[in-house]
Amino acid sequence: MTTSPSSPSRSRTGRGRPPPRVLDGVRLAVTTLTVLPVRAGRVDRSAAAVAMAVAPAVGALLGLILAGVHEGLRALGSPALVAAGVTVAAGALLSRGLHLDGLADTIDALGSYRSGPAALEIMKKPDIGPFGVAAIAATLLIQTGALTAAGPWAVVTAWATGRLAVTVACRRGVPAARPEGLGALVASSVPLPAVLVSAACVAGLALAAVPGRPWQGPAAVAVAMSAVVLLLHHTVRRFGGITGDVLGAAVECAVTATLVVVTLALA
Repeated sequence: MTTSPSSPSRSRTGRGRPPPRVLDGVRLAVTTLTVLPVRAGRVDRSAAAVAMAVAPAVGALLGLILAGVHEGLRALGSPALVAAGVTVAAGALLSRGLHLDGLADTIDALGSYRSGPAALEIMKKPDIGPFGVAAIAATLLIQTGALTAAGPWAVVTAWATGRLAVTVACRRGVPAARPEGLGALVASSVPLPAVLVSAACVAGLALAAVPGRPWQGPAAVAVAMSAVVLLLHHTVRRFGGITGDVLGAAVECAVTATLVVVTLALA
């Protein structure tokens, strides 16, 4: 029997199984965005593109876990503020606090009014300045307050939207600020069609975020992505591109904006 050039590939992956780069990308997304103990696969640009494209799915998984924590505490009689605070803390733990650290470093650099290498040097410092501390405190306070009025699907939507910010930030055309690091690996790796598909999936999920007002969830996603695009425009102008810290800042910005909008008591 004559063997076609594609036959070896089929024999390695098996009929119906995803190609290795997809599995490597999913593993990379989980190991980068969560603390879940998943064995890492190959780490390269092709795997990074897949990882950043599927980031919203990982965010939705985190959201489901956190919604379970929140609703479980409420069912056990926990006060709304306590349940919300524990849920926000659990969210930080499940992501190793990396996104909050990125938020602090990014805000410190922006608050310095420096640009280029000088701003990037501030972001590399291990300490956190007053701007960064204020940004973390405000973010945690707003998220906790919003969660006191958020339902389970609003939580899932917010965390999925937070990771959609990563997909948007890594779309083609957005450069890396440094030639090394996470930003260099993932910057400009996600093609626009993949970004649009991810955004549509999150918007569809968001239809269930606010019972009785199906439009409010997608509106929250749109507001959050608008805020992320503005943040990216500003950081690219100031830093020359994105870094891992900018990705973390985009995540926290999107989660917070989504929670604020889905908990508005709109008529």
